[in-house]
Amino acid sequence: MRENIRFHEIKPEIRILGIDDCSFTPRRSRTATLVGLVFRGGQWLDGAMKTTVAVDGLDATEKIIKMVKSSPHYDQLRIIMLNGITFAGFNIVDIKQLFEATGLPVIALTREEPNMSAIETALRRFSDCERRLRTIQEAGEAIKLTLSKGYVYTQLAGVSIDDAKRILEISCTNSIIPEPLRVAHIVASGLARSMMRKRKKV
Repeated sequence: MRENIRFHEIKPEIRILGIDDCSFTPRRSRTATLVGLVFRGGQWLDGAMKTTVAVDGLDATEKIIKMVKSSPHYDQLRIIMLNGITFAGFNIVDIKQLFEATGLPVIALTREEPNMSAIETALRRFSDCERRLRTIQEAGEAIKLTLSKGYVYTQLAGVSIDDAKRILEISCTNSIIPEPLRVAHIVASGLARSMMRKRKKV
């Protein structure tokens, strides 16, 4: 396992990739779209990318790695931010593997402290429950970080707590949610509504 990347200087325009997923209807959807937005700090949107993952699948880590490494923005990126570590239901991202494969530190962020008891109960319906639980456990306990705009819970790979806090302070320009994730959520929500309207017309 690689050690944390040491940020000797964190510039206001650090390139951040924020990733969130589109909402979906579990009974109708077998896949969900992940939206990635490239921001310079918390101010400027530089680019976008997307990929598709299986609902409740096991391919999120692999698909994100491929999306990131095939992007023309890859060489400029310095950090990946995730809206939690589960997408498309319980398609769990292995943040350590993501860091190892891309060379980019990962900050997975949530507003609420993860309820591990509820998560474990939900995972019991999967035949590979232990594998999924192990991936969550290996991401480490959620760390509560108090920022100038409030607090968040984070799981980190390849970045120290102090550096993660500095990066979050730079990127939380309009709310406690970093701008790359806040806008990725807005775009993903709009894309989901658009796809739902198309399905209704078919």
